[in-house]
Amino acid sequence: MQNRMIFGRYYDTGSWVHSLDPRAKVAAMLMYMVAIFMVSTFIEAAAVFLFAIVIMQSTRIPLSQFLRSLKPLIFIMVFIFAFHLLFDASGTRMMAVGPFKFYSGGLERGILAVVRMILFVGFTAILTFTTPPAKLTRGLEDFFRPLKILRISPARITLMIEIALRFIPTVFEEAEKILKAQSSRGMDLKDQPLAKKAKLLISLLVPVTVSAVRRAMELVDSMESRGYRLGAPRSKFHALDWARRDTVFILVFVVLLGAMLALNMSVYG
Repeated sequence: MQNRMIFGRYYDTGSWVHSLDPRAKVAAMLMYMVAIFMVSTFIEAAAVFLFAIVIMQSTRIPLSQFLRSLKPLIFIMVFIFAFHLLFDASGTRMMAVGPFKFYSGGLERGILAVVRMILFVGFTAILTFTTPPAKLTRGLEDFFRPLKILRISPARITLMIEIALRFIPTVFEEAEKILKAQSSRGMDLKDQPLAKKAKLLISLLVPVTVSAVRRAMELVDSMESRGYRLGAPRSKFHALDWARRDTVFILVFVVLLGAMLALNMSVYG
């Protein structure tokens, strides 16, 4: 099960993307997200796709890993496509099946919506694939620092994110142990019908949730016994250092965002 877990996994390939400052990656991801929302034609989607492929390849991480990160969202993508296809009546009517009528505008918007999600999820996986959780949360803490004006603690937010990322493999490990224990008692999910599989998997929620709560309480006791105090001044084990390559990386995404703005202005202007 852990081998199938993609979210939050770190792949150390030693690429130049791995050595970038996490703050540069977060800023780049935000600009990329804006560019994705501006995609309105297949030409723009193709341009962003080529850009994403180049960056993905530069990480030296197999593209299959990025594709695996899309697997948990297949149902959502199918739902979004079907929603546009069934309820968007723009464009010309292509065909009718019973009470449902399908239009070219709905088909086009449905495909574009799915492409946007694929581009966004597949590419933003770079952030966790190339950045250790400790460095990622350190970079996020600097990004959230302006929230102090609103009396919101950046340290509290980043601590929650770091613990959540750390608990993901722990929860999967606990679920795997329970599944192996059930299999040793003669239960085999492979031979069960889909409805029964769903019921059996739901039964995992109770022991996994209890285990997660128990581990969380142990973590709290451990932190308190070591004198941990949220917001207390402390040194950082991972010192962030902004270099020229980080500036160049940001400028590449600025160019992407500018190109998308120019394309949108030429289409709608």
